[in-house]
Amino acid sequence: MAKSKDARVRVILECTGCVRNAVNKKSTGISRYSTQKNRHNTPNRLELRKFCPYCYKHTIHGEIKK
Repeated sequence: MAKSKDARVRVILECTGCVRNAVNKKSTGISRYSTQKNRHNTPNRLELRKFCPYCYKHTIHGEIKK
């Protein structure tokens, strides 16, 4: 079967604060969200401000590869 060329694609957003700090000493994980984006409207990597339960604040979550 051929791969579909849908405009909407599922992406994973990961907390940049946790990754940059190599995961805080007191936290035990990295915050990740899954969402969809339109490939035609946003060809670049997606970045959104979301709440990170490990940092206990709103941080920038960037798109990662699956």
